[in-house]
Amino acid sequence: MTDLHPIIKERYSPVIFSSKKVEEDKLQSLFEAARWAPSSYNEQPWRFIVGIKDQNKDYAKLLDCLVEANQHWAKYTPVLVLSVAYKISSVTGKINRYAQHDTGMAVGNLLAQATSLDLYVHQMGGYSVSKAREYFDLDDNYEPMAVMAIGYKGNIDLFADDLKERELTKRFRKPIDQMLL
Repeated sequence: MTDLHPIIKERYSPVIFSSKKVEEDKLQSLFEAARWAPSSYNEQPWRFIVGIKDQNKDYAKLLDCLVEANQHWAKYTPVLVLSVAYKISSVTGKINRYAQHDTGMAVGNLLAQATSLDLYVHQMGGYSVSKAREYFDLDDNYEPMAVMAIGYKGNIDLFADDLKERELTKRFRKPIDQMLL
């Protein structure tokens, strides 16, 4: 197997988070990393809605957007973030067909930075897009992408058996030959 950089190898999406607050400077560094992601025409179409537990109303809104199964564990995380792609190109004024890809690139940078800081991120597609649009007044020019739970790894002994089982599930990836067409 080819050697991987530890940041890539160590990154994973836990469901057991500590309620420990994420320091402001660390949180800012995640968005600084996202800011430096590549994008078509340097559009930088990504936007983030940040909810910090017990600090702003966006946290409760983001938590309410999640499906019940995700609320079950995400309620312990100190930070919830919605990634959003702005779909209109500032260069052409038309649909930027790379907006979602570029937003994913920014999130990839955010994930790498988080891992380097011993923070963990779990991205979720299990949320109500319609609630997100309503709560955050997102018109059709904005495409909600994923909600991210961000925080420190939690103590597995403090959580219910269903979450322990999910946390301990072995990670796997498809073989490379299944990715190459």
